[in-house]
Amino acid sequence: MRTKRNLSSLWSPLHPRVRSLAGQVLLLQLVVVGVVLLAVAAVSVHQSTVEFRDLQGQRMIAVAENVASTPVVRDQLSDRSVERVLAPEVDRAVNLSGATLAEIVAPNGAVTVSSDPTRLGDPAELGASDVMTGRAWSGDVDVDGRRAIVGHVPILSATGDVLAVVSVSDDYPSIWDLLSSAGARLLLYLGIGAGLGLLGSWLLSRRIKTHTRGLEIAEIASLADHREALLHSIREGVVAVNPDGVITVLNDSAQELLDLTGDAVGRHVDDVALDPAVRQYLLTGEDGRDVVLSTSSRMLALSRRAATSQGHKIGTVTTMRDSTELASMQSQLSSHKSVTDTLRAQTHEFANQLHTISGLTQLGDYDAVTEFVGTLTRRRAEISDSVTQRISDPAVAALLIAKTSLAAETGVSLTLEPDSHLHALDPELATDVITVLGNLIDNAVDVSEGGRDARISIRITDDDGILIEVADSGPGVPETMREEIFSRGVTSKPGTPGGRGIGLALVRLVSSQHGGSAAVSDAPGTGGALFTVHVPRS
Repeated sequence: MRTKRNLSSLWSPLHPRVRSLAGQVLLLQLVVVGVVLLAVAAVSVHQSTVEFRDLQGQRMIAVAENVASTPVVRDQLSDRSVERVLAPEVDRAVNLSGATLAEIVAPNGAVTVSSDPTRLGDPAELGASDVMTGRAWSGDVDVDGRRAIVGHVPILSATGDVLAVVSVSDDYPSIWDLLSSAGARLLLYLGIGAGLGLLGSWLLSRRIKTHTRGLEIAEIASLADHREALLHSIREGVVAVNPDGVITVLNDSAQELLDLTGDAVGRHVDDVALDPAVRQYLLTGEDGRDVVLSTSSRMLALSRRAATSQGHKIGTVTTMRDSTELASMQSQLSSHKSVTDTLRAQTHEFANQLHTISGLTQLGDYDAVTEFVGTLTRRRAEISDSVTQRISDPAVAALLIAKTSLAAETGVSLTLEPDSHLHALDPELATDVITVLGNLIDNAVDVSEGGRDARISIRITDDDGILIEVADSGPGVPETMREEIFSRGVTSKPGTPGGRGIGLALVRLVSSQHGGSAAVSDAPGTGGALFTVHVPRS
């Protein structure tokens, strides 16, 4: 965590748009040094370039004249193997003069002899040269994309015709080489720049004393250290965001809860890998109200407050704590309540059946008693067989049988699709599957209860991981809420533990912990919602 940057950017008494004092000092020094270095570089490069052009231009002409006046060059221009015969001459010119390239160019502009054999036959770069008129010329030419100073000297016949052109070029040195050659002047200008920097620092130091409220450097450092120690020691996560949406404080607990690193400080919230619900809450959340949000691996309880200094808003501070264990306990309470409701429904159902049997017995209609008991037995066996023939895991099968009775008590028909199949699961995985399936069924019963033709369809397969699909006949989920419904941990049933909000959040949490996924879409044919959860076996 970056202490000084965090504290100065979040808790500075200045207006948020005013640069911090340290920033002003650094900016002034950078401006002064930058201006001096740019001036030195510009002057040095210009002077060195002018000197190089003047000296090397004359030197390149002299080297070219020396090659052009060599008798062997004149005598062998018309030789068929001129590129091989005169190659030693151009190589000698390059070696003796230190030039980059030496060539002999035919009147048609093609290179006939070159110290670079790859250029033979290529058109020569003559630039603005007027050497073809019979006069020597020097100037700047681009040679294979490189800027070079070139000297051109013509080889003339007895009648004054141009037989060939000798071209000798030398590449311009780099800017660094030009600056290095001006060492004395560079030191002078740097000395002037240092003096200006000292003057600016002295002027700014007087401004520092005003804005630091009389505190010495050691006292400011001690204050920052204490603030840093406090942030590190807080068990809850702390995230501070300035009015521009940039993270200014991120303590260790917040980094762990949000799976972030320290380099998130100084970056915009949108540029950090955060869960969308958390990102939205940090930027636009309501101040002063605790909210529970679900991420891919945790349930977080967050609280957001505005931070002000001397009447100016300097950002917001959000505290957070891990509520995953609390959510799990809430889910367990919901499961126990579901079991209690199931037992209550079965007790009520059995009581009605016993009253019926008692009445038939009192009437003496024992054949009707036998038929009634047989019907109940067959119905129970049909429900049990329809589940156990497809679901081999006893815990999941027991949950489905119990939920079928509970749904029937509320007037909802719950059916298991014929193509469902599930093998026996590891106990730990079975527990998570029960959590997912139980919450989805409870959610489906809640939204379907009281509707016409209320029904729930369940499909469970384990071909490629465990796939759970729960379709209901309720009102469905709008597209704008299909991601939000898994993220918000707010129950739609106040005072009831484990409502739809926390239940669906737990569904996403459990599936994500196994590397799976949870999604909702439109249920075909019913207009309700289809929840699809994939849980890899591994």
